[in-house]
Amino acid sequence: MGTKSVGSDSALVSMPNLEAAAECLRTLAHPCRLRIVQMLMKGSYTVGQLAEACDIPSHMASEHLRLMQRCGFLDSEKQGRFRYYHIAEPHLEKIMGCIISRFGDQ
Repeated sequence: MGTKSVGSDSALVSMPNLEAAAECLRTLAHPCRLRIVQMLMKGSYTVGQLAEACDIPSHMASEHLRLMQRCGFLDSEKQGRFRYYHIAEPHLEKIMGCIISRFGDQ
């Protein structure tokens, strides 16, 4: 098996981009946030619906949603009195696919 010089591999992702990726992965690294993403992959939901599914107060669900929106994972739109959240980052489906494949109930 040969060794390869790290500097010669143009396929490596830049360190600033890896730092951004690590920050976004840290944002996802919470069970409630993963549940929220899992639900939003199936449709749009309100804060109250997501809070209920995670068994947490609405203000905590709002904070989770805010963090994921800041990272670009989610978006929302207001419909009447309610704000509905949905997936904005299409790559989340692949990330969740890996998680479900590895940790999903058998």
